Order: sequence, then C-alpha cells, then structure tokens
Amino acid sequence: MTFHVRLVSQPDRTDGLLEALDSDPGVSSLVVLPGAARQSGGDAVQFDVGPGSANSVFQQLKTFTGGQGNPVAVEYVDATLGERPAPATKHFLMQRDLAPVWELVEARIRSDAVYAPSFYALLAIAGLIGSVGILTNSQILIVGAMVVGPEYNAIMGVALGLDQRARRPVLRGLLALLAGFSAAVVVTLLFGLAIRWSGHTPKLYSLGIRPVSSLINNPNLFSVVVAVLAGIVGVVSLTEARASALIGVFISVTTIPAAADIGLSLAYSSWGEARGSAFQLLLNVVLLIAVGAAALRAQRFIWRPRERPGAGQPGP
Repeated sequence: MTFHVRLVSQPDRTDGLLEALDSDPGVSSLVVLPGAARQSGGDAVQFDVGPGSANSVFQQLKTFTGGQGNPVAVEYVDATLGERPAPATKHFLMQRDLAPVWELVEARIRSDAVYAPSFYALLAIAGLIGSVGILTNSQILIVGAMVVGPEYNAIMGVALGLDQRARRPVLRGLLALLAGFSAAVVVTLLFGLAIRWSGHTPKLYSLGIRPVSSLINNPNLFSVVVAVLAGIVGVVSLTEARASALIGVFISVTTIPAAADIGLSLAYSSWGEARGSAFQLLLNVVLLIAVGAAALRAQRFIWRPRERPGAGQPGP
C-alpha cells in the first residue's frame, strides 16, 4: 500500500520542497504543475510515497506548508500496477515491520472527535436502546446500544490531547462526554418514568430479576481488565486501520449500558444500582482515556527506530 499526496506549494518554496522529496527513496511519481492552482497561483505538487517513508515525508511537508494554510490531501492507493514487489520479510511470522503513519492516525482521531448535534443525539438514542435491553433482559439490544454510541471517538480525542499535551481537545472532549452522557441519563430517566407510570414494566424487572442490570451495576476486577484491554485494542485498531477490531472495542466497554442503567435505576428508585452504574461508567471512561493515551505514547516509543527517512524501503 502506498499513499498519493496532493498539495499546493508557493512558488518561492517549491524548489526546496522538490529537493527534499527527491532525496527520499520512498517518494515516486513526482509531478509538478507550476502556477496551476487557480485561487492562489501556487504550484500543484503530486507524488506517491511508500509507508516506510510516509512519517518523514509528512514531517517535511509540515515544515514547508505549516504557515501557508494550504491543506495536504492524502489518498490510500491499495494497489499499483507494475510496482516492484517488496523484499521478503526477515521473519516468518512477522509480516509487517513498518511504523504507523502518525500524521494520518492523528488526523483520523481528530476528524472523528467532532461534537456535532448528531453526537449527542446518538448517545441519547443509544441510551434508550440500552434501557430497553435492560428492562427486557436482552443482551442483543445492549450490544446494539454499544455499537450505536459514538463516545469512543470523544474518548480517543481526549487521549490524543493528553498524549500531545494539548489542553483544548482534552477539555472539549471531556465536556462533550459529560454533556452526552448526561443527556443519555436524562432521556433514559424520562423513558423509565414513563414506562413505570404507564404500568408497562416487564414482570421480571418488577420482581427484581435483572441479570443484565446486575452485570452493569456491579463493577469488579473483570471490569477493569476488560476496559484496559479494550483501550489497548482500540489504539492498535486506529494505528493499524483495523475497523473490525474497533467494532469489538465498541461492544466490549460498559459505557452506554451504564448510562442507561443510571437513568432506569433512578426512575425505579434503585439508588444502590444507580451508584454502581455511575461508578461503572466513570471507571470505563477514565481507564479508556488513560490506557489510550499510554498506548499511543508506547506505540510511538516502540516504532521510533522504524521512523527514519527511508526506513523499510527496498534498496536501489
């Protein structure tokens, strides 16, 4: 897999940019169209870069375009006809030894950590789905609520902010999580009160037979283990672009179900269960953020030796 990069360079900086790109063995198919940019009159530059050189090249692009306000577009190229095959790996079991492209990983996390009205609406809807699952003891609905909830995007936005020591994304993410989960709790509380007052409470739930709720509002050592493992898997999934593993993270952490159980427990005056669910929610969010930030930092440290210019590229 390679990356196709497009950007606009100011004419007085193009020569320096081209010199830096030409010196990197991972850059190929370099094309320059002088003065082709319609709005700014800059030079249109396009090229392909291999994953082994992507980190160093993107760092150079930040140096050349940082103060110009011109975005850099990056596209994944899954296959290239006529491309020379990569050299055989030295290890039989380890088939990939290239560092993640951190600029793309960070851009993906930042783009997902956008708190539009739909973010809060999805959290509220996920809470309602989870509350129905708790009332009916349906584990399938609980899983569905976990998948619908978008809270992991905000959690990773906070983790990235902590990793980069950036205060603004941390505060924005924490406030979004607080507001979103509060909305989910309030909506679920109102739904629970409506069900209770209408007399449609399921018989088993009324009798206190609540196996799903009991799993949620009784945090224990296994809750910690699952949250830690989910935090690690989530970061690896983002850095390796493994969407299937990320879905597994969504249905592993007890955040939305805990918020739903808080609202329902308050509606049915189950104060102990409400406290347990609140602790479960806080435990999962804190651990996911902490483990996410630590895993990002650890991956940077582990992959640092592979991030030299031209690392992982075949020789001439």
